[in-house]
Parts: sequence; C-alpha cells; structure tokens
Amino acid sequence: MTLNVSELIAALPEETEESPTPGVGGIADPLSHVSRQPVPTGRVWRMATLGTLQAKIAAAYLFYWLRGWFANSDVKERMLAETHWRTAVRVLNSMSYLRGAVMKVGQTLANFPEIAPREFVETLERLHFEAPPMHWSLLREMVHNELDDDPETLFSHFEREAFAAASLGQVHHAQLKTGEEVAVKIQYPGIARSIESDFQNLFLFLLPHRLAKDWENIRIQFADLQSRLELETDYTLEANNLERARNLFHDHDGIVVPQVFPKYSTNRILTMERLDGMHLHEFLTHDPSQEERNELGRKLIRACYRLMYAGRMLYVDFHPGNLLVQPDGRLGLIDFGSIIPLVDDEWEIFRKADRPMTTGSREDRIAFLRSSQGIGEDETDYLHILEQFGDSFWESRYCNGEFDFGDEVGFRRGYDLFLEMCRKRYTRARPNTMTHARSMFAWRSIIFQLKARIDVREIAEEEIHATGWDRSEYAT
Repeated sequence: MTLNVSELIAALPEETEESPTPGVGGIADPLSHVSRQPVPTGRVWRMATLGTLQAKIAAAYLFYWLRGWFANSDVKERMLAETHWRTAVRVLNSMSYLRGAVMKVGQTLANFPEIAPREFVETLERLHFEAPPMHWSLLREMVHNELDDDPETLFSHFEREAFAAASLGQVHHAQLKTGEEVAVKIQYPGIARSIESDFQNLFLFLLPHRLAKDWENIRIQFADLQSRLELETDYTLEANNLERARNLFHDHDGIVVPQVFPKYSTNRILTMERLDGMHLHEFLTHDPSQEERNELGRKLIRACYRLMYAGRMLYVDFHPGNLLVQPDGRLGLIDFGSIIPLVDDEWEIFRKADRPMTTGSREDRIAFLRSSQGIGEDETDYLHILEQFGDSFWESRYCNGEFDFGDEVGFRRGYDLFLEMCRKRYTRARPNTMTHARSMFAWRSIIFQLKARIDVREIAEEEIHATGWDRSEYAT
C-alpha cells in the first residue's frame, strides 16, 4: 500500500509516556520516578543524558514543523504551545534527574519570563521550589553519618518526606526536643562530584575556543562560576552567612532571616528556624493590591541594600524559591549559599559605582566604566553598549520618585543589551562578571513580576546614611 505525505505525517507520534498532555496529572506525575534515583556523578553518563535530551528536543520541534504544513493558524498555535510544554517537561525531567549545576541553569532560565517561551518558563519555575525530592532511602545513611544518629532520635519529630527540593539539596520539616519548629536542609549525596563532572564536560565543549583571543577570559569566568557553585555545597559557610545576615535586620524592617541551630548542622546538613509563608507565584495568585506589591518590592530592595552596604554581602541567589511572604506581611529570605563577600577590590568597585548610580550623570558613568572595566580609548562600541546597559539598570536608582518596574519595554532593554554584550564578547571585565549579572537579572525579574512602583533612591540613601558613609562630594 502506498501512503501519501499527509498520511505519513498524521502517523507521527504526538505524545510519549514521558511527555504527558498539558493539564493532565500536573508536573509531579511524570517526575515521580526521579525521586528514587541517586544523583549521577560520572562525566560520561551526565554528558550522555544531556545529549539524549538534545535529540528529544530536536525531534519534538521537527514533528511540530512537519505537522504544521497541513494545519491552519489556530491549530498551529495550539500545537506550538503543546510542543513547548512537552519539551519543557522533558527538560525538567532531565534537570531534576541530574540536579546540581544543570538544575541551576533551569532555575536561571526561569528568571527570564519575557525571553523563553511562556510554557517553558511556567514549567521550569517549578525548579525553584517544586523540584522532585530524593527518596529518604537514598539519604538515610548519609544523614546518619553526618549527625552521628538517626534524625528520629535527635528530633522530637522528623518528617522523612521532604516539603521542598532544589538543585543541591532538599528540606524536611522537624521539631527540636526544646519545641522549636525547624527546617532541615539536606544535601544530595554526590552533588559536589556532579558539579565537578559538569564543568569538566563544559570545558571539553569549550575546547574549540582555545585559540580565540578571549579564551583566557572565558576560562577564568567559567572557573569562577564553578568555584562559587562548589561553595554552595559548604553548609557551614552558609550557616555563617545566615548568622551575619540575621544580625543586620530588626523587627521594624519587616525582613526575616532564619536562625541557625549549630548543634544540628554540619557541612552537609543545615538546621534552621522554620519560616512559613507564600512564594511569589502564590502571592500573585491572590491578586494583591498595587500597594501590597509595592511594599513587598520595597522590602526586597531594602534587603538588597542592607546586605550590600551594612553587611558587605552581595546576595546572588534571588529567585522566587528563596523568598517567602509571611502571613504578617514580612519578607523571609531563606537561602544564603550563594554570597559574594564585598571586601577589598570587590568593595572598591561598589564604592566607585555609587557615584554614577547616585548622580545619573553620563560622564560619571563613562568614567567609572573606563576605570573599572579597563576599556581602551579605541573601544568605542564596547563603551557605548556597556554605558547603555549601566543606564538601564541604574535608572531606577538615580531617578527622582517612584520607578515603574512593571514597564516591559524597560525590562526587555536590559536583557537585550546583555545578550548583545555576550554576542560581542563584551563581558570580559572580571572573573565574576556573570555572577554579578545573574544577581542583577534575578532581583529585577522578581520586581518586574510584582509590577511594583518603588522610590529606590530613597531606600538606598537611608541604607547608606545608616552606615555613616560620607558622600557629600556628590550626594545631596
């Protein structure tokens, strides 16, 4: 029997067991098997998993393209949305299985709601706070070795089923024998080795760039990313960051950092005060008023500046899973694994950047960029793009009055400029340039989703003034 082209296309598979129909079974069902799988740590296996994922993504869009030949515009639009959704589930599945650095990529992508397809972003947002947890049977031995006892013995109550999971670990509810309700953060076994494997594979993929003129800069920046992600596996360091940050805030600030319980914490287990509340997505589903949106945005900005100026800490990991809107309206910050200490040269950069951020002067902005980024006199295009990028992110700081963070045009401008900088290799300035960019994009994305209108300058001046920093030369 001879089949025509349309009959062959109609016979193409539309769905598989791992790509369910949107809206049926939710996200948890197709990912339930991930919970019983340990983190793969070998380079070859992790690379093969990503390679298989790439082939599946390509096939999904090829099938959509072929079927689209014989569909009207409405059907094609529906088919594309379903293809985005099914492909996002495949990506979510693989990232949840690999965890570690790969899942961090998914979390970062979910901070770009106007860049990636909507169906992709809505699915990958689950990585912030609804990633599939690892089954207790895979954690039991490691937890016992870390605490020198079973958690059921150490705590008056310990829930084996995790209530939250992310890229490097998962969190369990528990109660101390002294009555405090706590959250116990447990690192996935083998996660540190998986990070090393991922970056070894990454550098292998980057080998063709070895002869490029900016290879050394590329190598240093990715090495910095690796070292910072590896630091996130040090829960003792995170406990110290939490304690430092907690001491910066007071009751009237409406900002809360959980207390650490050192007796029940190790390098791979972190026990801290349990904070209850809603994540950003849930908060927005309650249709908050504009003033409620603004107030949450003001707390977020104040937290950023308090940590930066009083604490000399740059909070990098702003994403919806690390923010909690508590029942009384306070903002809870719950993850301090990714922090850049602002000391020595790092602080000097921030100190010098304060002038152009305060004055809004183009001349001050250009002078700062030339000195801090090492831009030569002949690099006019580099300076032009970087100056526009700085203006797009600093405008909210130097403008007078409220700044509308819900302006989509302004939001997209910064991302478009950064993409152009990446395309032209204009991100070479410092090893942690990419980490700084991640921090800027993360908090800006959150406030954009809030559609908040905030007087950023007022908050910044209050926070800087509290430190006693004399800026009378240019600040009024």
